[in-house]
Amino acid sequence: MNANLFSRRQMLKSASCGFGYMAMAGLAQQQATAATVANPMILKQPHFPAKAKHVIFLCMQGGPSHLDTFDYKPLLKKGNSDSKGMLASPFEFKPSGQSGLMISELFPHVGKHADDLAIINSMHTNVPNHPQSFLMMHTGEFRFTRPSMGAWVLYGLGTENQNLPGFVTINPPANQGGAQNYGNAFLPASFQATRIGEQGQSLAGASIGNIKPYLSDSAQRRQLNLLNEMNQDLITRNAVDPAVEGVINSFELGFRMQTALPEVLDLSKESPKTLAMYGIGKGVNKKGEAIAADDTKKNAGPNTDNFGRQCLMARRLVEAGVRFVEVGFGGWDTHGGLKTRLPNLCGSIDQPIGALLADLKDRGLLNDTIVMWSGEFGRTPKGQGTDGRNHNASGFSMWMAGGGIKGGQRVGSTDETGAKAVDNPVHHHDMHATLMHLMGLDHQKLSYRYGGRDYTLTDIHGRVVKELLA
Repeated sequence: MNANLFSRRQMLKSASCGFGYMAMAGLAQQQATAATVANPMILKQPHFPAKAKHVIFLCMQGGPSHLDTFDYKPLLKKGNSDSKGMLASPFEFKPSGQSGLMISELFPHVGKHADDLAIINSMHTNVPNHPQSFLMMHTGEFRFTRPSMGAWVLYGLGTENQNLPGFVTINPPANQGGAQNYGNAFLPASFQATRIGEQGQSLAGASIGNIKPYLSDSAQRRQLNLLNEMNQDLITRNAVDPAVEGVINSFELGFRMQTALPEVLDLSKESPKTLAMYGIGKGVNKKGEAIAADDTKKNAGPNTDNFGRQCLMARRLVEAGVRFVEVGFGGWDTHGGLKTRLPNLCGSIDQPIGALLADLKDRGLLNDTIVMWSGEFGRTPKGQGTDGRNHNASGFSMWMAGGGIKGGQRVGSTDETGAKAVDNPVHHHDMHATLMHLMGLDHQKLSYRYGGRDYTLTDIHGRVVKELLA
């Protein structure tokens, strides 16, 4: 810290003694806030002991059909045969693990980890439209711009590795709210995600914007030193200036990331056995380009290469200390082609997810890493034609594993056809509250003052789903 800045702060602190306890407390709060703005990524203490330190969110854009994946509804077959407009799942379910959780045949690799999974069959949300529901899942609000859950977690806890971004999103969709889903909104800009790639593109050729240096390390260092001296001079003249301190910190973080981040993302450092375990190398054409998983025109079949790279990258980021990683995968809007598209979609992610769970467990990382899988909503039990399903926000499924989650169980349920959450309904707000709790944060206390009021991720909503906790 600049000596003049330090002296100035000490003088202000000493002067506060004459104004009583409240003034001292207020100054202490101001100084703590200034320190956080100066280095937003600094490691912070949780509100209470945390079960988890990291999050990997496997985000399935488009609304996966819970009725064909994780919500077993045998009565649908009867409804289908009685011609009531119900569409029976064309896929078989079978008991998995010692817990006997019923999981679709489309997820054989994930099914091997059934005893680690807590499947929430009673999810529900507000609106059955993609953009609104996708934003609700990420930010807890779809009518106004709000910080994403990853930004809130980073704001509350900081990050373990000061050379890497604390929040990374891999192959996010450009639509359905776009950058709002991983943005900071009114939180400081440091809490937004670093984006790698884009949905629908091969991760093999993805790059990170503005990270490649144009000067040598020594020249950059001299340039940054000059900028820092100028900024420190401004701070000295203006006493405490958290905004300028934040700029200094962002320059320094960017400089450190130039070396640290590309090293973490370099999958060539992994063994051939590990690459094969994640399915990397499958689903690419002769030119080495990834083939879209649901590209039935090319009869490509499942493509595990792209999602395998994403999952392995997520493991490497978490292992390096990144706080929150989102992994995106789209194409789940199965209004038609359910029987052909869904096997390709599930086949593209099943092996990589199974490998991710196994890899995290082998490395001792699953104990303090939450892995969660979900789309923005589910699908209807009534068929859309004979081979598709419509949107359903009244009932759908997600699962969580790792960091403080009690595995091998189902939480809540939909009705007998899977149309609506009826037992222990869990809203997106409740999912956010539970996630924050597992990270050691009280969702009602972690707030940020903006526009004259205090905001939280869940606002006035949300409850911790205690059944999920180990």
